[in-house]
Order: sequence, then structure tokens, then C-alpha cells
Amino acid sequence: MKNNELFIGLDIGTTKIVAMIGHVNEYGKLKIVGLGKSESLGVHRGVVNNITQTIQSIQAAINEAEKTSGYKIDKVVVGIAGQHIRSLQHSDYITRQNSDHVIEEKDINNVINQVYKLVMLPGEEIIHVLPQEYKVDGQGEIKEPKGMFGGRLEANFHVVVGQVSSIKNIARCVKSSGIDFHGITLEPLASADAVLSIEEKEAGVALIDIGGGTTDLAIFKDGIIRHTSVIPFGGNIITEDIKDGCSIIEKQAELLKVKFGSAWPGENKENEIVSIPGLRGREPKEITLKNLSKVIHARVVEIIEQVYLEIKNYGHEEQKKKLIAGIVLTGGGSQLKHLKQLVEYITGMDTRLGSPNEHLAGNNLIEISNPTYATAVGLVMNARDNFFNNDKELEIKIKRENETDKIDNDDQVNNGDEISKQKSIFEKFTEKLKTFLENAE
Repeated sequence: MKNNELFIGLDIGTTKIVAMIGHVNEYGKLKIVGLGKSESLGVHRGVVNNITQTIQSIQAAINEAEKTSGYKIDKVVVGIAGQHIRSLQHSDYITRQNSDHVIEEKDINNVINQVYKLVMLPGEEIIHVLPQEYKVDGQGEIKEPKGMFGGRLEANFHVVVGQVSSIKNIARCVKSSGIDFHGITLEPLASADAVLSIEEKEAGVALIDIGGGTTDLAIFKDGIIRHTSVIPFGGNIITEDIKDGCSIIEKQAELLKVKFGSAWPGENKENEIVSIPGLRGREPKEITLKNLSKVIHARVVEIIEQVYLEIKNYGHEEQKKKLIAGIVLTGGGSQLKHLKQLVEYITGMDTRLGSPNEHLAGNNLIEISNPTYATAVGLVMNARDNFFNNDKELEIKIKRENETDKIDNDDQVNNGDEISKQKSIFEKFTEKLKTFLENAE
């Protein structure tokens, strides 16, 4: 891989839009060379509700990233999230015509393609099919069935479903900003790549990404994604509660939350008071930090309990599905004081704060290793991996073509067809989503 190849991620969030440019250094770590962020004005809970404002916000973030890096952005990996995303578990199977032949890539593709035929609710479509484990003639817990003999091939799938209109609206905004898609990925998966270790994914871990409009959950076990969910509450609703509970404006409520907010009311004494300037010459308003943290605590408990319900629905209480690595918190909302302790108290699970610095070069800006940028870093990593996979496949293709130089032309054509069929799950996902985007403009 060339070190000067640029990888760009675009995180379209509810409170902010982040454009991040990176390249790989000689040690294989990501060096972030450009960062642009702007206030997200046209997105509500991960869904675009004002096309014009969203385009302006994307352009502002892109322009800032180009300015700080000196590079021109032409294509990006975009993250998809929002309250319209849901997931389900599904099992499917095929009966192979000839069980004397080993299972090939095309057999696996046949099972996956059957899942895409599932009937969804009106306006919804399957956007992601992730195989979890396979069964061959009743023998279970197979991770890779290719090369095995068998007549019946079964698989369990994690199926991600989304609103077609919501995805098309995001696509319209990106295209209207003058940039192309390099790829599309689910934001919880991008955040997971940025902050989770391979060991955690193997042991079993729940990633909770607390954004402005939504809280995303991704559960991994045995290195495989097992469950995803989007809770339609995030940091913004806590700000709303402070605004209403303390009768102050939103800007002051956000400042209060960031500077003095705590998820644990017991930490504050009754006499700890903060004074808020009055509007237009009115008297200043005095707010006790204990009351402030009570307001925050009530809403945070609600969010955590909803997330914990999803973890229990996955089956965490079963011995086989136990999440040994516990919970990892990330996203802007994860920086709330004493949140880690509250999550541990409610769930009884080990909890840590997840930052994306493990995959970054040592001389990056300190700001970028903040949990706020976990999704953006994950999207840049996704762009890098996509490029690397394409590079690798090209090398394999060239090598195979060289090996078939002595084979007649018909065989070469067939071999080329087989190679073209061998596409990664990510590429299939991207292609599937790109079909949504054809009519986006």
C-alpha cells in the first residue's frame, strides 16, 4: 500500500459533521492530516430533515478539512446511522444439488441472496446481511464452510434494515456537496473498529456510542457482530431536559452539562451553586449543581436502561453469550462525568471509556484521540481497509492471470469470471447500497 494514498471519512451526526483525512505511515498507523467539523443544522436523530442546511454543513466541514490538510477531497466513506436503522436475526438454508462437490463461494452467496428476498415493512429494505455461523448437514458452529463436503448449507444471519428514503436523502446531500462515495458503512461498526480490540470482540463486548441524537449499540462475541440497535436518545435530550428543568436557553444548558454536569447526584453538595447570567438585563439565575445532576441522572438512567434491555435481549445472561469484556463507552456523550460508574452500577458489567488512539500514529493532534471522533476515525479506517482489500484482490487476480498464461482462452475467461465473483462482504454491502443511490439526485 502506498503511504501517500489518502483515506477520507465523513461522519454526518446530529450535533456535528466531521470530515477527516488520513494516510498510513511507515508503521501501519493512521496519520490524520486534515480535520474539518461544522455544526449539523439539518439532521435530527441521525435523519436528514433539511436538505439545504445539511449540504451547507457538509460543505463547511469538507472545506475546513481541505484547508487544514492542503488536499482536495473528491470521494469519502460515509457513515449511516439514525433511528430508522433496526436489526433482526434470521436463519436460512439451501440444499445443494451435488453434495460430492465441496462448498464454494457461490453456495455461500446463494444463501446470502435468499436473505435479501425477505419481505420487509413498506419503505424499508435490507441494507446489510452479516453471516454469523454456518451449519453443514446439521454440524454447527462452523465459521468458514468453504471447502467442506455437504448437501445442506444453513446459516444464521444478522440482518440490518433501514428506511430507503433516509439513506437516499443522505446520498443526495453528499452528492450535492460535490463529492462521490468511496464506500458506506454502519456507524456503530465504524466506531467499533476504532475503539475495540480483537481480544474484546472475541471475549464478548457491548459498544455503546452516545451521540447527540441517538445512542448506538453494537454487540460482538467470538469476533462476530451479534446485535446492533439504535436508541433514539442521545446527548441532546439531556441538554433539552436541563433547559426545561432550569428554565434557561439551550446554549447555557449545553455549557452547564459539559462544564458542571454529572451523572451521579451524590457527588455534589447542596451549597454548590452556579450562576447563569440573565437575559437582557434580567437578574442572574442560580442553579445548584445537585439539582443539575439530578436532571441529568434521570435521563441518563433511562438511556442506559434501554441499552441494557437490548443487551439482555441479545442473551447476555446466558453463559454461552456472556460478554466477558463488558461495556465500552464512546462518542461525545460518553465524556459526561461519572457516567462510567453509573453504567457499572446499573448493569453490573465492567466498563471502560473507548478512545480511537490505538490505531492512530503517535504524532496526531491530541483532539483526534477524543471519543467524540471515534466514528470518524473508524470511517477513515474503513476507507483504508477497502483500499487494501481491493489492492490485495488485484494482486491475486494478476497472479492468477499469470498462472493461466499457458491455459487456453476459454479457460482464462472462466477463471476471470470466478475471480470477479469473489467479492468481500463489505463490497457486496456497498454495491447493494449504491443501488439505492442511483435515483438519489
